[in-house]
Amino acid sequence: MSGGAVAAVDLGATSGRVMIGRVSDGMLQLEAVSRFPNGPVPGPDGLHWDFSALYRHIVDGLREAVEREPGLASVGIDSWAVDYGLVQSGELLAEPFHYRDERTLRGVDRVHGLIPFAELYRRNGLQFLPFNTLYQYATEQRLDDADVALLVPDLVAFLLTGARIAERTNASTTGLVDVHSAQWDLELAERLGIPASVLPDLVDPGERLGALHGAARERVGRALEVIAVGSHDTASAIVAVPLSSPNAAYISCGTWGLVGVELDAPVVTDDAREANFTNEGGVDGRVRFLHNVTGLWLLSESVRAWESEDGERIDLPALLEAAAGPTRPEASGDASAAAEGGVGNADGEIPIFDANDPRLSAPGDMPARIAAVLEEAGATVPASRAAFARTIVESIAAAFARTVHTAGRLTDREIDVVHIVGGGALNRLLCQATADRSGLPVLAGPVEATAIGNVLVQARAHGWFGADASLETLREAVVAAFPPERFEPRAGSRDPRSGRTA
Repeated sequence: MSGGAVAAVDLGATSGRVMIGRVSDGMLQLEAVSRFPNGPVPGPDGLHWDFSALYRHIVDGLREAVEREPGLASVGIDSWAVDYGLVQSGELLAEPFHYRDERTLRGVDRVHGLIPFAELYRRNGLQFLPFNTLYQYATEQRLDDADVALLVPDLVAFLLTGARIAERTNASTTGLVDVHSAQWDLELAERLGIPASVLPDLVDPGERLGALHGAARERVGRALEVIAVGSHDTASAIVAVPLSSPNAAYISCGTWGLVGVELDAPVVTDDAREANFTNEGGVDGRVRFLHNVTGLWLLSESVRAWESEDGERIDLPALLEAAAGPTRPEASGDASAAAEGGVGNADGEIPIFDANDPRLSAPGDMPARIAAVLEEAGATVPASRAAFARTIVESIAAAFARTVHTAGRLTDREIDVVHIVGGGALNRLLCQATADRSGLPVLAGPVEATAIGNVLVQARAHGWFGADASLETLREAVVAAFPPERFEPRAGSRDPRSGRTA
């Protein structure tokens, strides 16, 4: 195994970053170069992304990466899914819409009025999410004006290189890719009134897209090569999941929790559709059979609301440490002490809510909306912020546990371990709660799974692991460089709804 250095552009729904990945014999290292904010921007016609600012941050980050590591071999780009930009005559027509914009709901009615969801699922294998790209296209007024529609990472690659492509793992989230052939479903597009001309050629992770040109090359200072990676950030993250068992489940946890298993072929049964599981493309033709669970968005939005209320930043680690406090009366000495100093109610129970309640999907006063959901269910609203944070974390963990066991049932697998990667792997309270509620051991890490997966696909394209290195070979390097932390389920703490006994 030889090696070198590459850059990874990793764009999330709340922040983005540029990383340098260094690969050599027995070594895999990451260095953060730049981090920058990202998020929805209100406009007169709805929520958008400030893509212009995002692109400037990316180019500036690549310039810094080249200054730190002049020998960079390439760059790969990954981001969240489903959102796109329309390009005409080489120019972006408008800032891309944000997937949480309410216009997507109109698209659902239009699409399902033409094609029943059951037929859609048989064709594209995707769970119902109201912001999937085909629903957005159904409300897009300028689609016929565009030469091409490019998903966010492909749009970045286009501006950097001029290449007009759609990387296959991200394209699979649009709802317009045939789940069996992994090609554009042109018949479906025609029935929905989507012009085939806006759908670019599909490429696989590892393909070379070209070199930086024009203003990007001038700003960065080099004609850096761009290589397609698993451009859906979850596809890159799953490359770096050190799957320790054929029956392992994974949770890629950040703003969302993507909970599922890796398969060789899609599952498009009626049961899978009714459970709202999706079949998304993975690197090397693998299938990411998973379900979206609202993740740390619930906590980050709550913290944002509290910070706005206080006018100062909240120490999140300290809040989570307090949230991990005693939950049962006997842990604090008596019931009143538990109610006052612990994070459970007077009886020691922690109230939980449905983390996927659609009322919690939009930005806004998250604590008030969670409180309303709890009250509607007859649950006691936690009195302190620490207790409120514990309720949020336990509710996310409960949703994770149920989804893990549903994935096992739908694929006829006896899940025996859960891997948590991404930012959620840093949240020890969440990792332990997931182990407790699922009754399964949890292996946490790596935290930077998405960037690592991005780097590894580029490294393989350069031949640093050998031309035919498998995903398993890449994952062995992950385990060696980033050994996971293990969380065992504690007896008697299982969520009875998860279907598993601890």
